[in-house]
Amino acid sequence: MSRSLRLLPALWLGVLLCIAGLATPAPFAVLDRATAGHVVAYIFAREAPLSLLAGILLLLAARQVAAQGAEQGVGSRFSADMLLALGTLACTVVGYYALQPLMAAARQGQGTLSFGQLHGISFGLFGLKMLLVAALAWRAARQG
Repeated sequence: MSRSLRLLPALWLGVLLCIAGLATPAPFAVLDRATAGHVVAYIFAREAPLSLLAGILLLLAARQVAAQGAEQGVGSRFSADMLLALGTLACTVVGYYALQPLMAAARQGQGTLSFGQLHGISFGLFGLKMLLVAALAWRAARQG
């Protein structure tokens, strides 16, 4: 994997940690709850496509590395890095693109799950994505 792609998981993890630790709590500390919710929704609307892009780039890079290894008779065409990248993509797609419309409906009293329950699921998926990206960053650092 190229040096710049080995750096990508660490940069991505930094972005996710900043969002989780700084960018999302701050609006709730200084704004009313509704406005803070809009600000945080805006942040996650920007984070989701960024995560998709980073996840796809890492998946493609891991796929190429695995294919080269398999052609040389070392390993499989499917690697742990591919699994980790696929996990980050799944967390992003489910955590943002699938749950956000459900959360909007839950705010209006529709759906079977409450907003709080959906928010908890979304929070858990974001945390899992951070762990998966941390694993990718650790593995990339070991390759370096």
